[in-house]
Amino acid sequence: MKRTLKWIAAACFAAISTFPSLALAAGASPVGTWQVTTGEARYAVVSCGSGQLCAKLIWLRSDARTAQNVALLNHYVVNGARAEGGGKWSGNVTFNGNSYAGTMQLVSTNFMTLKGCSGILCQTYEFTRI
Repeated sequence: MKRTLKWIAAACFAAISTFPSLALAAGASPVGTWQVTTGEARYAVVSCGSGQLCAKLIWLRSDARTAQNVALLNHYVVNGARAEGGGKWSGNVTFNGNSYAGTMQLVSTNFMTLKGCSGILCQTYEFTRI
């Protein structure tokens, strides 16, 4: 579970990318509170200046409260994911000396998918806005 949560945190906010043009036209934004569809963690995504996004782990379900996960609780797991234009943000986040890269796609106003990679290993997660 703690390895999964580490991947989720890294994937979620290491990078945020490509919105569909319809979502952009409607003013959709990833800023807000998001929950992993498995329900074990919640994150707050905020604008942190100059078109950048930051994310903080704000809640853990009781069975996800390992010492390693609790250490990340109420801390920013990403500072300054950079906009690349066209509704795309990207960046890296480091946990315990490991670097993760990823992308996030806002599928609709209340649903997004995230793909995070470390080397050749990649995982995809789904989040819903709460």
